[in-house]
Amino acid sequence: MASTALSQSFFSPIISHKPIENPSLNPLPKSLSLHQSIAFSRSQLHFNKSHKSFITNCTPNGTDSSKPDIPIELQFPAFPTVIDINQIREILPHRFPFLLVDRVIEYNPGVSAVAIKNVTINDNFFPGHFPERPIMPGVLMVEAMAQVGGLVMLQPEVGGSRENFFFAGIDKVRFRKPVIAGDTLVMRMTLIKLQKRFGIAKMEGKAYVGGDVVCEGEFLMATGSE
Repeated sequence: MASTALSQSFFSPIISHKPIENPSLNPLPKSLSLHQSIAFSRSQLHFNKSHKSFITNCTPNGTDSSKPDIPIELQFPAFPTVIDINQIREILPHRFPFLLVDRVIEYNPGVSAVAIKNVTINDNFFPGHFPERPIMPGVLMVEAMAQVGGLVMLQPEVGGSRENFFFAGIDKVRFRKPVIAGDTLVMRMTLIKLQKRFGIAKMEGKAYVGGDVVCEGEFLMATGSE
């Protein structure tokens, strides 16, 4: 009886009844036998694997699967229309093939205007500039920007109203990047100084494609009946 009790006390593990809150962080009890230690390690490994897979399933790469992807054709809104092509034709004297403004998207009377020119492969200058690489001529970018300036100058708020306008000078013109077929040229012209007595206006112009400046310069223009 004594030997049996001694053997039971020798081989029986002393296991604490205190609950283990996180088995992965608690060391093995020192009194565990070799076989019990292996069994405990296997159960601990099984818990870690199941716990890891549970976390992975709950957070799939940190994305919210409830929000569907928006098709690319619906991601970009159209430019607003402040002055359409018919109104532009009523203000500017230019006609095909030299009307280079398609739409005004912002207009501040007597201050500035922002307009767009849709550059397409059907533009009449592309067969010659250049057949193998369709690039919009820089002089035509300047002309298009000047036409936007004319939309500012020829409005009643500025004092011009329906008169012809002419180039009086251009300065500090720089071409930053080529404009090719398929681009949308966005042009901003801002009135800096106006001398109504002499009909002279100084304007600052910048043209963009995709937010990048492609052309900029200072424009000096004059109004007159002829």
